[in-house]
Amino acid sequence: MTRHEEIAQNLRNVQSRIGSADVTLIAVTKTYPVSDVQILKELGINNFGENRTEEGGEKSSEVDGIWHFQGGIQSRKLKEIAQWADVIHSLDQLSHAQKLDALLTKPIDVFLQLSLDGDLTRGGVQEGDLHPLAEKISEMAHLNLQGLMCVLPLGVEPHDGFQKVATIHRQFQSDFPEAKYLSAGMSGDFEVAIEYGATHIRVGSQILGQRTARG
Repeated sequence: MTRHEEIAQNLRNVQSRIGSADVTLIAVTKTYPVSDVQILKELGINNFGENRTEEGGEKSSEVDGIWHFQGGIQSRKLKEIAQWADVIHSLDQLSHAQKLDALLTKPIDVFLQLSLDGDLTRGGVQEGDLHPLAEKISEMAHLNLQGLMCVLPLGVEPHDGFQKVATIHRQFQSDFPEAKYLSAGMSGDFEVAIEYGATHIRVGSQILGQRTARG
C-alpha cells in the first residue's frame, strides 16, 4: 500500500465516523512530513493544524490551506505565528492578545483555551476568567473571537468532560454571540466531542498513523 492509499483509507475511516455531523476537520500534521500534507490536500483536506511555530511556517509556505496554531503560546514566538497562522486555538493570556493585535495588519480568528483543571502548565483560562478576557479581546481590531477550545485533562471521562465544556460554552456564547464555535476533540475522543457540540475537531494519528520523532 502506498502512503497516498494509506492516508486515503484512514481519512475515509475518520470521515465515516464523523458521519453527517457539520464539523470542521483539522488534520494535525505536527511531526509529519510536508509530503503528507500535500497528500491530504490532494484528498480534499484544507484545514491543517500545527503545534510548533517552525513547522507551521515551513509547511504553510509549501501547501496552501487554512492553517491552525494549536500549541502553547510563547510571547517571543507570536510574531512568527502571526506570519503563517490563519486561526489560533490556544489564546489564554491578555498580554498575548494585546501583542498579537499590535502585530497584525489583518484580522485573525482566535479561540480562547478553556482550562477545566486550572493546571497552569497545560495552559488555558479558568471558567471564571473567560468573560473578562473575552471582553478585552472583543475590543481589539484584529482579533475575531470564534469561541472556545479545550483539551480534556488526563483521566477525565470524555462524556463528563465534554458535557461540562458544552455547558460552559453555551453560557459563554449567551454573552458573546459571535463565539459560536467549539474546538474540542482529538483522535481518541472526537466522536464524543461531536456528540456534545464540537464544531472543530483536531485529528492527527487516526489519519496519518503513528508519529515519528522529528529531528
